[in-house]
Amino acid sequence: MKPSMHERLLPASPNWYCSRCSDTNDQGILGFGAKNIIYLIDVTATSSTVVGELVGHRERVSGFSFCQHPGQSHICASSSDDGTVKFWDTNEKVLLKEHKVHQNTITALHWSPEEKNLVVSADEKGILVCHWYNTGESQSFFPEPRNIFCLSCSPHNWHYIAVGYKDGMIVLIDISKKGEVVHRFRGHDDEIHALAWAPVPNEEMLYNSEVTEGTEKGCYLASGSKDQTIRIWSMLKGKGVMTMKLPFLKRRGIGVDPAVKERLWLSVHWPKGKPTQVVSSCFGGELILWDLTKGGKQKWCLLGTSSEGQNHSRIVFNMSSVCVLDNRELLISTSMDRQIKCWDLLSLDCCWTLPTLGGFVYALTFSPVGTGCLALGVGDSMVRVWSTLSMQNKYDTKTFWQGIKSKVTALSWHPTKEGSLAFGTDDGKVGIYDVFSNKPPHVSSTYHRKTVYTLAWGPPVPPLSFGGAGDRPSYSLYSCAGEGLILQHDPWKLTGEATDIDRLIKDTNSIKHKLSPHTDLSWKPDGKFLAIGNEDGSIEVYQAPNLKLLCTIQQHHKIINVLRWHHDHGSQPELQYLLASGSSNAVVYVHDIRTVIESPPVCPIVMTEAYRSLAGHTAKITSLAWSPHHDGRLVTVCYDGTAQVWDVQKEEALCNYRGHRGRLLCVQWSPVDPDLVWTGADDFTVHEWAVSKQKFSKPPKGRKHRAWLWNISEFESKKNVDQKLKVKAKKKKKGTTGNVGLKVEEGLPLNGTEDRRGVSLAPGDGPSDNEDDDDIEEGNKTNSVSSVTGSTLDISSLLLHCLSQFSKRSCKTLLSILYPLQLLVLLFLLELSLKKRKPRSMMPLSTSMDHRPREDLQQDCLKLATVRHSDAHFVPGLGDHIQLGLFADRDALYKMFHEEEQAHVESGHYESVMYLRMWKGDIAGALQVATEKGELSDHLLSVAPMAGYQVWLRTVEAYVKQLCLQEQFLKAASHLLSINHIYEAIDLLKSHQLYREAIALAKARLQQDDPVLKELYTTWAAVLEKDGHLSTAAKCYLAVDSGFDAVKVIAKKNDPVSLKTAASLAKITGESDLSHSLYLRCAKDLASSQDWLGAQQLLSAQESLLVSCLFWFVFQRPREAQSSLPTTEGLRQSSDCTQCSSETGRETPASRPWAALVDNVNCMSYAYGSTVMALVPLQLLSHLSLDVTLSTVSWLLGDWGSALEELLHGVARASTAGHFSLMSQTCIESISQYKKMLEPLDGNALAAAQSLEAFVCYQDLYHTWWNCSTKATAGAQANLTNGLHSPSENRNKSTSHASDTSEGDADTRLSVSTCQLLLSEPHATCQATQKAITEIQERLASMVHQHSQTQEAETISCEEQTEKTSSAEGSTPTGSQEACSHSRPCQSKRLSYLKHLLSFCPATILYFVNIFSLPFQKYPYPDVLEGCLVLLYLSKSSALVPDHLQEEAMALLRKFGTTSSLCKASKRFLS
Repeated sequence: MKPSMHERLLPASPNWYCSRCSDTNDQGILGFGAKNIIYLIDVTATSSTVVGELVGHRERVSGFSFCQHPGQSHICASSSDDGTVKFWDTNEKVLLKEHKVHQNTITALHWSPEEKNLVVSADEKGILVCHWYNTGESQSFFPEPRNIFCLSCSPHNWHYIAVGYKDGMIVLIDISKKGEVVHRFRGHDDEIHALAWAPVPNEEMLYNSEVTEGTEKGCYLASGSKDQTIRIWSMLKGKGVMTMKLPFLKRRGIGVDPAVKERLWLSVHWPKGKPTQVVSSCFGGELILWDLTKGGKQKWCLLGTSSEGQNHSRIVFNMSSVCVLDNRELLISTSMDRQIKCWDLLSLDCCWTLPTLGGFVYALTFSPVGTGCLALGVGDSMVRVWSTLSMQNKYDTKTFWQGIKSKVTALSWHPTKEGSLAFGTDDGKVGIYDVFSNKPPHVSSTYHRKTVYTLAWGPPVPPLSFGGAGDRPSYSLYSCAGEGLILQHDPWKLTGEATDIDRLIKDTNSIKHKLSPHTDLSWKPDGKFLAIGNEDGSIEVYQAPNLKLLCTIQQHHKIINVLRWHHDHGSQPELQYLLASGSSNAVVYVHDIRTVIESPPVCPIVMTEAYRSLAGHTAKITSLAWSPHHDGRLVTVCYDGTAQVWDVQKEEALCNYRGHRGRLLCVQWSPVDPDLVWTGADDFTVHEWAVSKQKFSKPPKGRKHRAWLWNISEFESKKNVDQKLKVKAKKKKKGTTGNVGLKVEEGLPLNGTEDRRGVSLAPGDGPSDNEDDDDIEEGNKTNSVSSVTGSTLDISSLLLHCLSQFSKRSCKTLLSILYPLQLLVLLFLLELSLKKRKPRSMMPLSTSMDHRPREDLQQDCLKLATVRHSDAHFVPGLGDHIQLGLFADRDALYKMFHEEEQAHVESGHYESVMYLRMWKGDIAGALQVATEKGELSDHLLSVAPMAGYQVWLRTVEAYVKQLCLQEQFLKAASHLLSINHIYEAIDLLKSHQLYREAIALAKARLQQDDPVLKELYTTWAAVLEKDGHLSTAAKCYLAVDSGFDAVKVIAKKNDPVSLKTAASLAKITGESDLSHSLYLRCAKDLASSQDWLGAQQLLSAQESLLVSCLFWFVFQRPREAQSSLPTTEGLRQSSDCTQCSSETGRETPASRPWAALVDNVNCMSYAYGSTVMALVPLQLLSHLSLDVTLSTVSWLLGDWGSALEELLHGVARASTAGHFSLMSQTCIESISQYKKMLEPLDGNALAAAQSLEAFVCYQDLYHTWWNCSTKATAGAQANLTNGLHSPSENRNKSTSHASDTSEGDADTRLSVSTCQLLLSEPHATCQATQKAITEIQERLASMVHQHSQTQEAETISCEEQTEKTSSAEGSTPTGSQEACSHSRPCQSKRLSYLKHLLSFCPATILYFVNIFSLPFQKYPYPDVLEGCLVLLYLSKSSALVPDHLQEEAMALLRKFGTTSSLCKASKRFLS
């Protein structure tokens, strides 16, 4: 590998909440992603060394994986939130190639351990990309539309990839089969955090079962989930075989925090050398080794139990293992506690710990007592004390976090007391730690209002210096903060109030004016002199203890950032008086204060010449340090990203360090090694580097703000700048950063202002990088969460910071390297930044006069004195003397105001005109100008009442118009309410379609019956109805008691749910007719969707729709064969028989005919569903159901005649349609019971009953014939004979029949009578006539149709036929007659004959009707002649038919069987 520029390095913390952000290779190199950089660490069993960095990603690194194949292990792949996957050479630390296939945030990455060219990555949308490194080809798969959290390639089958999802599912896919899903493992209930394959390709290792040769061995897969379980999955069985629940562990007697589950990240690793053991993380950072072959408490053991403090203190995110030279397997773990630990899997002990940093490194300081003890103040709210001289562990650090809870920005060791460390934070806190104890720090009760910049120990000054030596501390603690104050704290009594040294300075030096805000201080090592740097660039040197001012250095022109005195133990004593200072103007000045110190002047002197000037840096100086080993050697650090070592006496640059990737913030020279320097930067790192090993001697030229450019270099090639800016702005608005809202290192100032070090530390300037134990919310990591160290700087903040720091010329240089769209943004922000830094003056004319030459300004003093003490020949405040109006009387001031107002009007600065008039007390004039120019504001409106009620009223009305032009209608309406214009406010909201607000206002301020309110509701309802918001429109109609309109709106959707709701609404509002109509529509829709039960329940609930309910019940039963719908009892209940019977005066138990009818309907319904349903047309079934329903309703009304008529219509309808089974089931066999209910004089009812009885006999006759055809048994024939003989013949039978009951005789007589009823001569006459008429009509229609078709072609056809007949030999006269039979004369004769017969038919029918005068012609009747034929056929096959029935049947056939079909059928019986 290439040699690094540093000796030791504390890297940035690994990124959090990534499933695989660190990995190791077989060379012992650990790589992990921290922010957008990848750090490489050489791992051994005893130590670790940072050997390099891979820089190139623009955003957070989300995945990292090495190629594990020999000869290629130095190649690695990384993924980032910028959507790229990059491939690196870790030996050369260069980028090899990259791909940008993903369109979404990448969440997982793995280099296949089986296929050396396969790299698999996945994103949050569920897209899986397989990239082939050697060819550059990529394949995309989409196994599941879910958020992928992790993935792992199988080490045994290259085409198997396990994918873990956010919802707990694990999918195994085969990429060789186009991403086919092999297994879906379900068992986890929450996010899958890690997947690990077993290192051996078989499954007998856990159960010691032998696998026969040639069979598939399978493989195990381990998974860790947020549901606190680890599961082992079998690929062979396709299911889980083991589940392990995380144990709750107590540490140091403290109970388990109930909130740890919310912060759980369960990482899993399967070591290569332990096929039966799995390592997992636990709740509080502990690592557990699970033995899969054991059970109970012996199943797991903790790592690092041999001594206290070996485990991590917070959750672990990633684990990876590596085998070192002695075949020891080491486990590397990264954690939220910002430590990387190495574990020996044989002894289960921690080998070493590498601390990492999670924030800007603001302060570095070496202890003057504890040699080599370096304290670090970091932006992650922690203080680290590093024993840099430790021989056993070169990264031996101790972390302090108690009582801080904010960024540590300043540190200072006590000069004599070992272990006493003072710290200052960005929230103004000052405290003292004892680093040798675990106690919380002592915190001063006096807080600064802003960030603490500097801490320094020095001799006490009054009032702490008063008293005896035993009553006062030997050293006081001084703190300087952003508000410009220096406070003196008593370290013995931090609970007491700290004192401001400005009081002492003013009293000692008799200063009346306000002192310039202080920005830094430095005590001379001997404690006799104090140097203070100020915000105006001046440096003041005071003499202790009374702080007498000796001199003021006016060299810098910008804020002083750092001051340092030269040490006093050099070989050249005169150098101890050197004071080095750095400011924001990039030049370091060294002043020699020797003359002032050795001979203190009576009056303070001003120094304007520097002893040495060290120029070379290109940005602000942030820190500097004198070498304790050399005379006159100084190191400085700067925003240009470099550290520079100077020989001050020669003004020569010695070496330049460029190893950091960010802006340098602090520096310290090693107290033991003259060649080593320590630097900290905003890249979250601390570097130890050797001066002698640096190849550069001077800072880089022409690369201003080099560190900042490094931080944003990734943005230079970003093409979608607009989209990224919008996303970041949206996230910042929500208070989140990155993908998850975890706290990130502080951003840069947005207003162009900075603290004295150039870093924005105010709480509002940017998100904090702190990560408190109780601050981590689960929602912070929903989408592949971003780490604290992994989030990048906000680009908008960076741009603003650049603009606030760059000169116009430098901005042009910067703009030349950015994209055109960025140019526009930068130019706009530049203008904005300039405006903020240089606000416009209220009195520009008079102000400009104060910038004239000195001589002119002195003349102004003379003129002013003349005006005040004698008569002047000019008027102050006008013309060339406008600037004197501020210093003369009020009239002169008003004149100056008038001149300034005119200038503002000409420049278009009307706001300034308004303020000037207000200052004069001319409120009305100011409001008039604001009204004319449209510049009214809430502030102006608040002062309007001072000018009177009418002025205020006009101002409000004008402001309302202005707000309407600005489309601030709600605010305008609110102002109208302030002048009691309620109707105008409502109309304003309504006119701009703010109906909801208008209604709320009207209901709150108007009467309930106000017509305006009704108009608002109806208008809004019409708009909502047009836009499709029907429910809200219905609410509006209901609000104005317009139920009919509300119902119609709801019913517009026309789906069953809406119709049911609309019907219920109509019922509630009293619209009964509309309600019934909607209920029927809803039931129809339900029935059409086969929801019969829903339709029945809907109709049953409505009393007025019981008939419809009955119809749907009868209709639905045949539609669902063998269904589980309500039975006969349910039918009775659904029809509400009891209620209807009580209304008609009938009792349900005595109504046996009704029960028979219901039972018949129920049986009929089941018969339909099981036999002929497939053959019954829907229309026929619907009509038949209607007939049965009408029959039932007629019975409920007591009209038995109508009931039988409707039932007869149904039977005849089934018979006409040819559905014999349907007709049979519809017939009611106990017709005699129904006839008893009829009135004797009701002829129509009796005729209907006769017809219905004939249909019953008709279907019984067929059943008897069919049974005889199948040769039924003799017993069955005897029974049938009893049913067909007359009563007289039954009496002549043998005594064997004497045992028949009287009830059987009655049935026999009834059967004979019905059979005789079937052979009705009047009905046979009518049916024969109807058949004749029908036959004649059909033949006539056929003749007419044939005649019309052959009329034109007949002549040609006859001629051709004649020619063929004459030419043919052996033709017969029959052939010619047949040919001529179709001639026109023959057809004309036949047509005339048919017309004659047809004309005779009405007279015949009328004759029969007049003779019989019966109502039978209006009711259907079975075919009499068909019944005759059935009886005759039955008599031939058996002796069951009496002779007199046979004779009657043959007589009817002879008389009416004149048609060809009947003649043919009855020929065998009549011959």
